[in-house]
Amino acid sequence: MEKVGDATAALHSKKIGDLISVRGPYGNSFRLVKGNVLVVGGGVGLAPLLPLLEGLSKTGSKITLIVGAKTRKELLPIEKVRGIIEANRGDLIITTDDGSYGIKGLVTKPMKSLLTEKVLDMVYTCGPEPMMRSVFEAAECRGVEIQACSERLIRCSVGLCGSCVIGKFRVCRDGPILFSEQLREIKDEFGVFKRDFNGKKLSF
Repeated sequence: MEKVGDATAALHSKKIGDLISVRGPYGNSFRLVKGNVLVVGGGVGLAPLLPLLEGLSKTGSKITLIVGAKTRKELLPIEKVRGIIEANRGDLIITTDDGSYGIKGLVTKPMKSLLTEKVLDMVYTCGPEPMMRSVFEAAECRGVEIQACSERLIRCSVGLCGSCVIGKFRVCRDGPILFSEQLREIKDEFGVFKRDFNGKKLSF
């Protein structure tokens, strides 16, 4: 987990045995689809994909997983992921921006090839929003639906403050999983703008 704000900074200061309070869960979740599925994770976006991978494996889906990070050092531990994929007899592809591990380049490079080569029933993704925008656009070109786990600043978590608004959707209540149908409605903002702590739009 990256230290990006007050809440994550407080968590980073905790020691083993310290108590924390947890609210939730809020919002929706991934919908499991049985079939040939592609899962694309970037950076710390791999973390929320772990339960998804376990669920998909239980449905009998054939999983292809692409994991990307800037460097080998920034790759989350992938032993557990590798175990799930091997048990599923799926495929695991790893990329790093600097080529220090796996394929050199972005996750979108092997992803576009797979979308061309394979017949897919669903694409799942979580990671930096510009990356997910690229996943969405590539999937749209091939007529494949996607489910994207979005990340925005969330304060109240119940849809009142508007901090997490993207287009007409509130990530805390309408998400965090956004589907192709919703992404088409917010394509002018998704992966283009984010909001700061005051709600001001900023370019990625």
